[in-house]
Amino acid sequence: MAVLRIGIDLGGTKIAGIALDEAGRVLAERRVATPRGDYDASLRAIAGLVGFLEAEAGGTGTVGVGIPGALVPETGLVKNANSTWLNGQPLGEDLERVLARPVRLENDANCLAVSEAVDGAGQGEGVVWAVILGTGVGSGIALSGRALSGRRHIAGEWGHNPLPSPRDDERPGPACYCGRHGCLETWLSGPGLAADHARRTDRTMTGEAIVTAMRGGDAAAQATFSAWLDRLGRGIAGVVNVLDPDVIVLGGGLSTISEIYDALPERVAPHIFGGGFDTPIRQSRHGDASGVRGAAWLWNDRDASAA
Repeated sequence: MAVLRIGIDLGGTKIAGIALDEAGRVLAERRVATPRGDYDASLRAIAGLVGFLEAEAGGTGTVGVGIPGALVPETGLVKNANSTWLNGQPLGEDLERVLARPVRLENDANCLAVSEAVDGAGQGEGVVWAVILGTGVGSGIALSGRALSGRRHIAGEWGHNPLPSPRDDERPGPACYCGRHGCLETWLSGPGLAADHARRTDRTMTGEAIVTAMRGGDAAAQATFSAWLDRLGRGIAGVVNVLDPDVIVLGGGLSTISEIYDALPERVAPHIFGGGFDTPIRQSRHGDASGVRGAAWLWNDRDASAA
């Protein structure tokens, strides 16, 4: 039987699964609805998905799982998950029990970074910083194709840092669900973009509608997008000054805005220590599939073997 790399992306509304061969070719994939609020049903759904993928692909495999949170190092319990029914649960231990094999878990942003580092927009680069710009804002880091979790498993939690160099009219910033004000997520997420436009214009529009209006020459939408891009540049520069990645990969719904890629470097450059900025900023190659592919690649090392 073929040896597979199986990835699971445990989202709030769907669970995506994929089976890859050693070269990264897709042998099987499927999505099922997430049993929201039901931890035991979530375990059963993942087990069923793994069983389907193995049957479809004709083999057995290693299993990696991307989750919308992290694990407490001392206990292995889930923390910081917006799928709140996972918090406080020994998800890794329980999945190993129901699947009868070792399982590797990582934050979903780290899975994005791994996917893009292994065979995506950051392929061949040593340090890949992957940024999610969507309903929420986060990031993950891959070093030589492996996820950097950090001592407290919070490496890459960029969205809950404050906006750098805030102007007077940006203080204290919008309230964030984490209990702070002015987190990058409150400015740079899709809802954050929409909220900023509403504050500026008293007009309620979705992020998608703002971008469409901006492209159509609407001056107010252009001003909102320019402010968003400026804040994104400041936020990225703060990480570049610390991490100095080889490539920055953008994922999430807002990463599809083509205007970002030509305009963003000049918004980053003024905030770089010592001046100069030539780090490539690229759109994720695998798009929505990056998370689940990255979960499969969590076993991308020489000791990986099927259970």
